[in-house]
Amino acid sequence: MKQVQVTAVGENSFVDVDQPQVGRQDVLIKIKANGICGSDTFYTSIGGIPPRQGHTPLGYEAAGIVADIGSDVDDVSIGDHVVINPMAAEDGIIGNGGAQGALSDYVNLINAKANRNFRIIPKNIPWEVAALNEPMAVAQHAVNRSKAKADSKVAVFGAGPIGLGAIISLKALGIKNVVAIDIIPERLQKALDVGADSIIDSGKEDVLEQLIKFHGQGLEKVPSGNKRSATDIYIDAAGASIVPKTVFKIAQYRAVYTIVAVHKKEVPVNFGDLLDRELDIRLSVGYPTEIFQVTDNIIKYPELYAKIISNVFPFSDALKALKTAATPGAADKVVVSFD
Repeated sequence: MKQVQVTAVGENSFVDVDQPQVGRQDVLIKIKANGICGSDTFYTSIGGIPPRQGHTPLGYEAAGIVADIGSDVDDVSIGDHVVINPMAAEDGIIGNGGAQGALSDYVNLINAKANRNFRIIPKNIPWEVAALNEPMAVAQHAVNRSKAKADSKVAVFGAGPIGLGAIISLKALGIKNVVAIDIIPERLQKALDVGADSIIDSGKEDVLEQLIKFHGQGLEKVPSGNKRSATDIYIDAAGASIVPKTVFKIAQYRAVYTIVAVHKKEVPVNFGDLLDRELDIRLSVGYPTEIFQVTDNIIKYPELYAKIISNVFPFSDALKALKTAATPGAADKVVVSFD
């Protein structure tokens, strides 16, 4: 079968490998769609992940159809549609240094259990949408970390895939005042399309004044004479240094700042200025419990998640898909589709 691997620094290739053999407790998945993540670009840039440098299988945002099952498997049937938890694989994290990657014709889930290694989904969910399950679990975890409630006033910085996923999850909680903030008009329109109540173009508009317009005037425990926004929760899915600087300046008393984006530059923090506002800073990484929690939203709102996808490539063009995803500004969310 064909498998995409990192074969050298900056180089991906199709490699012929043996199709996995199914053990008594295994579930063989024929991959139908797999999303491309920024980590794929990173792994390519360093030549793969030890000890598999030079031959690291890629792909972990996967959905597929059950092609075969072991004799002891009784919680799934051949032909079922499933989404995969790459973290639960016994032979290493799928597409993250493990023995297998989902940019392949097949993935074998060893000692597989339903709702641990995979979850069965309805057959009407488009494969490309189902492949969003893993990154949307990252967005769901950020929402969970923020402790957002139905009456929360929320601002989401960054209307890329994770930010859009967070907006859908926030609206699923019944939140009526979600504001999306970005500098790209097309992304802001997409934020409205998936349910954001308001948008702010931070390249043209004053974020504080606009948030006060949408959320009201914020509170301070110790009056400072500075304006604050009444926003309860900020979710940072942008990763730009201007975002924490902005939040630190405008946050009201006991606001929550949840960071899910990867920040590549250090940001100075004046904790003395934040102390009397008791700003709650929370970090969010991965999906400790959310990998199949978010599946409920995907099943309920597939048409909203479909709007997140910007480009779909056939598996035969997977190398082009990886290059497109790695090119700044070329695409937002790239998904590879299999025949």
